[in-house]
Amino acid sequence: MRLPESNGSGPTAEATLSPTITTPLTILMAAACGAIAANLYYAQPLIALIGPDIGLSPALASLVVTLTQLGYGLGLVLLVPLADILENRKLVLVAVAITAFALLLAAIAPRALPFLGAVLFIGACASVAQVLVPMAAHMADDATRGRTVGNVMGGLMIGIMFARPLAGFLSDLVGWRGVFIASSGLMLALTLLLARFLPRRTPHSGYSYGALIGSLWPILRDTPALRRRGLYQFCLFACFSLFWTSVPLELAGAPFHLSQSEIALFALAGAAGALSAPLAGRLADRGYVQIGTGLVIVGTFAAFALSGLAAIGSIAALVIAAIVIDFCVQGNTVFGQRVLYMLAPAIRGRLSGLYVAIFFMGGAVGSAIASPLYENFGWNGVLVAGLAFPLIAFAAYVTEFTAAGRSR
Repeated sequence: MRLPESNGSGPTAEATLSPTITTPLTILMAAACGAIAANLYYAQPLIALIGPDIGLSPALASLVVTLTQLGYGLGLVLLVPLADILENRKLVLVAVAITAFALLLAAIAPRALPFLGAVLFIGACASVAQVLVPMAAHMADDATRGRTVGNVMGGLMIGIMFARPLAGFLSDLVGWRGVFIASSGLMLALTLLLARFLPRRTPHSGYSYGALIGSLWPILRDTPALRRRGLYQFCLFACFSLFWTSVPLELAGAPFHLSQSEIALFALAGAAGALSAPLAGRLADRGYVQIGTGLVIVGTFAAFALSGLAAIGSIAALVIAAIVIDFCVQGNTVFGQRVLYMLAPAIRGRLSGLYVAIFFMGGAVGSAIASPLYENFGWNGVLVAGLAFPLIAFAAYVTEFTAAGRSR
């Protein structure tokens, strides 16, 4: 496999040796990742409340989600790579503090323009969770790196899965503005905790920011493992986003007719799948990445196939499908990170940003096609697309067992 040099084709060396990660620090970093990432999703179930309050028409209300996700994508490409040249603790603290301010601005925004500007910054700064993950990997030894990454990613995925139902429940009590105020307070508290307990990590780098961003394409071009793992997760995360964008529509209509609170409870059941991240990390440390990858791809296909029983009104089938899809997709995320974080330590920030950006695009594809498919073809249309994505991933996976495939 042809890999960029540990200096990423530039004058970068490994960072100052980091302290060994402890269990309390792992828990703090996992909780921080979850709390930060949750900010991406609080607004999604609240659009119907936010739009009229800030003067956004129904046709433009989806900008709330679009700009949050756009900000996140920009952060992955423009902010996360800074972990390879800037002191990581300071980078995290600044980003979390800006998030707290942006959340407060969103909460008090009287009109659409300041609100949309605030959510763009919320999305961009939420990407700093992908700085904490490689930080944790740096502090772990090779034998436990997968487990450590899995534990931290487990916290991140729990935050993502619980954000929507939590926002729905809280908005009933304190309104949508109260949700943003509460999260702003949480980010402020998190800033103080991280300032006290997060260790410093200072990369030794001769890069300028322009050279750092310019190195992203050579890293992608010259790292087959990144392209392969990115393709797998692009397909599975597209499947994940397709399912979770479509299933509330299916549950709200015939034959289920669930209320918003009941749909929120359904989402909580699906959050159990986030528990796969620590398990996947342990399996990866024991050398089961390749077989584990095949199992999660097949598992995603089987779970989406099971969701076809929604046509006969089986909510149990949808619950099982939700748990298994989440379990498999989160597990594959960790498998990919374990592979990438065993490569060149000096470019882990850029590897992390590129990897997440690739599968984030898959999630955007899944979300974008969900509503048109459901509106025109019902759940059967969603089902066909949901089966196609893991099939594409599996077709790429079988090439791991051929000489030509391993070289790409």
